[in-house]
Amino acid sequence: MRVWYNRTFSSVYAAIELIRKADADGRFTLIHSNPNRHAPAGRLAHAFYGEPTGLDTDAYVDWCLGFCREHAIDIFVPGREATALAAEHARFADAGTRVLSAASQASLQLLHDKARFYCETDLPQAPVADFRRFETLEEFDEAYRQLRPRHAKLCVKPTHSIYGLGFALIDEERNSAELLLAGAEYQVGHEDLRRGLAALGSFRGMLLMEYLDGPEYSVDCVGDEGRLVCAVVRRKLSGAGNGQLIDQRADILDATARLAARHRLNGVFNVQFREGGGRPRLLEINPRMSGGIGMACVAGPNLPYLALRGFADGFDTLEVPEVRNGIRVAEIAQAVELA
Repeated sequence: MRVWYNRTFSSVYAAIELIRKADADGRFTLIHSNPNRHAPAGRLAHAFYGEPTGLDTDAYVDWCLGFCREHAIDIFVPGREATALAAEHARFADAGTRVLSAASQASLQLLHDKARFYCETDLPQAPVADFRRFETLEEFDEAYRQLRPRHAKLCVKPTHSIYGLGFALIDEERNSAELLLAGAEYQVGHEDLRRGLAALGSFRGMLLMEYLDGPEYSVDCVGDEGRLVCAVVRRKLSGAGNGQLIDQRADILDATARLAARHRLNGVFNVQFREGGGRPRLLEINPRMSGGIGMACVAGPNLPYLALRGFADGFDTLEVPEVRNGIRVAEIAQAVELA
């Protein structure tokens, strides 16, 4: 069975490695494509191909369809343009290819828009943080006026972002130079931020939010059209070198199962929580593999392999290993030679 992973996040390296280790019978031929001929995942895939650059969304979808036909792809796991490709399952099915999308196009569009996602989320077990959306300095100031009396600390982040890019905790005492010299990462001075927003005039949507100061939880999951097949909860520990703790909290697992059902999540996905006020609070759903997928798999279940096997043969055929709750895991950097 020929399986194609197109250009995506660096976690594809771990996914291909994990699948190859579990696929003792060599059933799956794993194919990867990337515009960068030195992409590390190309070293592990059975076959590697270049991708074109400069294509708009429609042209790229057409290129993917042609690639599937040319290379007789049985299963396509999209990364790049995954939202657009989620609407094209029928076209790919006509070419003999099944597309493993994390959700429908409408659901993916919602998950990528944090402001709309927060507004539409009703999750009493893990409610989202108090927030306001803003696109001008005046809207920021009004949001600050409303939220600051209720919360000791506030933070900002874009409505559309990945890997926490654009997140910053607002410091009301120090300016950006003081924060820089103090080595304070992911922080911005309040007045410096206001001056910058004023200079911009208007800008893409941002969120002002209450800052949640508790531990963060990352839940790596496998879903079957909304049914949570398996989930591994990682609690991020403070302090360098302490790694992460596998912590199968019942309340977080229950909240994750409800989110999976609500958005009919499929394949491998990730949900992020953080504690605030003594309970978990939902941060986001990532409809893709997380960067820490390898650490989750140390706890027992090989999530990328389970997702692929389940999609290929039916999830009822799977034997899901028990999660080794309570173990501590970490990632170790390893040097490799690029092709």
